Amino acid sequence: MHPVDEKLPASRLVPAALQHIAAMYAGVVTPPLIIGQAVGLDTAGQTRLIAASLLIAGLATVLQTIGLANFAGNRLPFVNAASSAGIAPMLAIAETSAKGHQLPAIYGAVMVAGVFCLLVGPFFGRLLRFFPPLVTGVVITLIGVTLMPVPVSWAQGGDKTATDFGSMKNLALAAFTLVVILLFQRFGRGFLRQVALLLGLLIGTLAAIPFGMADFAAMKSAPVAALPTPFSFGAPEFHPAAVLSLCIVMLVLMTESSAGMLAIGEICERRTDGRTIARGLRTDGIATLLGPVFGGFPTSAFAQNVGVVSLTRVRSRYVVAVAGCALLVLGAFPVLGAVVSLVPMPVLGGAGIVLFGSIAVSGIRTLSEAGLDDSSNIILVAVALGAGIIPLAAPTFYAGFPAWAQTVLGSGISAGALTAVLLNLFFHHLGTRSRVAVPALKSS
Repeated sequence: MHPVDEKLPASRLVPAALQHIAAMYAGVVTPPLIIGQAVGLDTAGQTRLIAASLLIAGLATVLQTIGLANFAGNRLPFVNAASSAGIAPMLAIAETSAKGHQLPAIYGAVMVAGVFCLLVGPFFGRLLRFFPPLVTGVVITLIGVTLMPVPVSWAQGGDKTATDFGSMKNLALAAFTLVVILLFQRFGRGFLRQVALLLGLLIGTLAAIPFGMADFAAMKSAPVAALPTPFSFGAPEFHPAAVLSLCIVMLVLMTESSAGMLAIGEICERRTDGRTIARGLRTDGIATLLGPVFGGFPTSAFAQNVGVVSLTRVRSRYVVAVAGCALLVLGAFPVLGAVVSLVPMPVLGGAGIVLFGSIAVSGIRTLSEAGLDDSSNIILVAVALGAGIIPLAAPTFYAGFPAWAQTVLGSGISAGALTAVLLNLFFHHLGTRSRVAVPALKSS
C-alpha cells in the first residue's frame, strides 16, 4: 500500500492530525479576523465569521482528501482553507462599498470567482507539461521562502500594533519552541520524532502560561455551539469591478494551489498528473462558491501543512481527512476552537520557521534533480527566484503598476511561477524540435 493510502492506528493518526490543526489554525482565522474588523463586526459577528471559515475549511479538506468519484478531490494529504492572498482585494472592495453592503459585495465577487475556478480549473491540468521539475522546484522553493515573513511576524507576537511586538520575551518563547522541536528531532525515536512539532507547540504553550502569555479570554467569550446560518450577513451583491478583482485573485490562488499539489506529490512520491490537479482545483472552486453562503472566503491550498507532511514524513491522506473533520467540529463548537487558539503566536512562530523552511528544502531537493549543469537551466532558476523574491525584498516595487498586475506580480509565488514557466517555454519549447531533450525536463 502506498503511504498516501495508509490507514494509521488511532494512536498515531490523532496526534498527527492535531499537528495539522495546530499548524493551520492561525492562518484559517486570519482572513475572518481582518475582514471582520475592517467592516466593523462586533464580537458575535467575528465569531460567526471564524466558525464559517473553519467549517468551510473542514468540508474542503475532507472533500480534497477523500474525493468524490472522479469529479473532485486530489486524494492527497492536502489541506484547503481560506487564503490570505485574497485579503487585500477584499479590503479594497470593503472600502469602496457602502456601509452594510461591504460583506454582500465581497461575497458576491467570491461566488463568481468560485464559478470561474470551476470553469477554468480543468484546463490547468492540461498545462502540466509546462511544469517540469525545473519549474516546480523553483515554485516549491519560493513557497517556503516567501512565506517565511509569516512565522517571523508570529515569533515577534503577531500583532504589529501591540506594545510588546518584537519584545525579548516573545522572541525567547519562539526560540524555546524551536529548540524543543530540534531536541525531539535529534534525540527522539520513531513516533516521538514524527510528533516533534506537536510536542514543541504543547511544551511551548505550557511554558508561556506562567508568564501570562497564553490568552484565555477567547475561551470565556466563545459560545459553546454556533452553527452558521445561510446568508446571515446579507444576500450577495454583484459589482463588476469587485468580481473582476476576485477572478484575478482566483487565478493566483489556482496557480498556488497547483504548485502546492505538485509539491505534495513530490514529497509523497505519488505522481501528480493533470487529472489530479483538475480534481483538486474543482474542489477549490466548489468551496469558494459555497463558502459565501455561510460566510467563507476564497479557498486554496495551505502551504504550512505541506511543510508538516515534509517534516513528519507522515503522508497518509486519512490523517489530513481526520484534521478536516476536526475543523468541522471546531467550527460547530467555537468553544473548542478557542482551546486551539490558546497557543501563543510566538510559539507558532518558532514552529513555523521549521515548517516553511522544510518546504524550501523540498524545492531545493527537486531542483537538484533538474539538470542544473546546463547553463540555460541555471539562468532560468536564477531569474525566476529573483522575480519571486522581489515582492519580499521590496514590497512597494510594483506600486506604479496597474491593479491587476500588482495582484499577480505582488505574490512572490505567482511571479516566480509565471517567470519560470515563460523561461522554460523560451529555453526548452520554442524552436527546439531538433534539440535533444534534457531528461530532467520531462513533465511529471
